[in-house]
Amino acid sequence: MKRFYKAAAVAAAGDDFEILLDGRGVRTPARNPLAVPSERLADAIAREWEAQGEKVDPRSMPYTGFANAAIDRVAPDPEAFAQSLAFFGESDLLCYRAEGPAPLVARQAVEWDPILGWARRRFDVDFEVVQGIMHRPQPDMTLRQLAFAVSAYRPFQLAGLSPLVTIGGSLIIALALAEEAIGLDAAWAAASLDEAWQFEQWGEDSEAAAVLEARRQEFAAGYRFLKLL
Repeated sequence: MKRFYKAAAVAAAGDDFEILLDGRGVRTPARNPLAVPSERLADAIAREWEAQGEKVDPRSMPYTGFANAAIDRVAPDPEAFAQSLAFFGESDLLCYRAEGPAPLVARQAVEWDPILGWARRRFDVDFEVVQGIMHRPQPDMTLRQLAFAVSAYRPFQLAGLSPLVTIGGSLIIALALAEEAIGLDAAWAAASLDEAWQFEQWGEDSEAAAVLEARRQEFAAGYRFLKLL
């Protein structure tokens, strides 16, 4: 899409902050006003629009994309969206361990066990941890507690949490990062441990590495979106 505006700005709109292009409010894909609950987030979105060249590239505007999703996809039914994220707790990455080789098993334990330990303490639950990929149900109380935790998030928070869960394949890592129990680097290292191991053993495939880097950038953008709220 060709750039059709000269300047982006932010204006207060009740309790929210609206993004303006040449003084006119931006609309989401569903034609809702692009208004966000944080001035810091609104400023970051306005900077995304300002940074565009002759053409507007939505791929370079992650905060705008997350805000659009919060307004158009999450806000109409936040409970259903929260449930879709909580579902990841049933087959969380951290609960499925390699059967071998021994160095990978040990590495998973070193990086994943502390995060599971945090979740046990934080939510007063336990987890079924297995070796292999055969599904094993988690305790009902664990799933209820995790779902309750996710349901407390507001629509914009859910929009930022979503890429952390879906890209990482772990609701537990996402919650630990969102609550600052771990940092971004540690969260990504845990979420991408298996891919890193494969690269170390067999060499880095350029196409696979590019895909992983794109995932890392979106994962990081989701975290930073949360921090702007």
